[in-house]
Amino acid sequence: MSAKNGAIKLVAGNSNRALSEAIAAYLAVPLTQATVRRFADMEIFVEIQENVRGSDVFILQSTSFPANDHLMELLIITDALRRASARRITAVLPYFGYARQDRKVGGRTPISAKLVANLITHSGVDRVMTVDLHAAQIQGFFDIPTDNLYASPVMVRDLKERYDLKRTTVVSPDVGGVVRARGFSKRIDAPLAIIDKRRERAGESEVMNVIGDVEGRDCVLIDDIVDSGGTLVNAADALLKNGALSVSAYITHGVLSGGAVARVTASKLKELVITDSIQPTEAVRVARNIRVLSIATLMGQAIGRTASEESVSSLFD
Repeated sequence: MSAKNGAIKLVAGNSNRALSEAIAAYLAVPLTQATVRRFADMEIFVEIQENVRGSDVFILQSTSFPANDHLMELLIITDALRRASARRITAVLPYFGYARQDRKVGGRTPISAKLVANLITHSGVDRVMTVDLHAAQIQGFFDIPTDNLYASPVMVRDLKERYDLKRTTVVSPDVGGVVRARGFSKRIDAPLAIIDKRRERAGESEVMNVIGDVEGRDCVLIDDIVDSGGTLVNAADALLKNGALSVSAYITHGVLSGGAVARVTASKLKELVITDSIQPTEAVRVARNIRVLSIATLMGQAIGRTASEESVSSLFD
């Protein structure tokens, strides 16, 4: 495949090699030969081993754990490509780390998402492509074109194949995720419920109230990130107490830090479905109730449309 104004080049960092290879296979474009390695003191060294002069280059790199290492890889790869005279550089970030730090939560605290956006922009990136930003307004943190893709088409297709939509209810695990869950419920024409969680007094356990009728329904929790898994597990318990037949979850980014996998495995969740925006660990791959959907085709289509100057938003119409 070639771009409208030159050849496409795909350069992969070390964050998610499997997804990068799957995207390359979909586009029938081999990954550009490049070295991304560490010196003895853990400084990052990058060498692009092919000619990229005048090329439309896409860097495939999630800023997932270890976030700082993968972010630094992205910045140094960008600098190497810029100095090698690439025509246009697009940072393809299936998972954008630091997205949850998108506002001041107290006095003298940073807005790290804006800082990271500045770092990426000033490194020489011309365009950013990412998936399911934690907050859509983060697009405005970048002073360059930014495409926020949605994993919902992949999830909706899977959900339709596996569930009886006539008895399915979409659930937002908190009030902040209502817009995302409502959009998902419209796609499958299913009712919406909301988990309202609150702590009445300091030191008391969190109380979860279910807003909406879930009795006798298969409930599907929708969110962008699952990290510790605590909220998800508690929400499943609350829904089952309110008469739900089963509870599953479709979450885009499986951060799953610490003991999250064990927590989900031991829970009453029927299954947790995540995408491969973050490379699954061995614990995730062998977990009895965690399943991974690939977004390689979705990202490949978006890259192809960007390269040929076609509409990307029409993928989600």
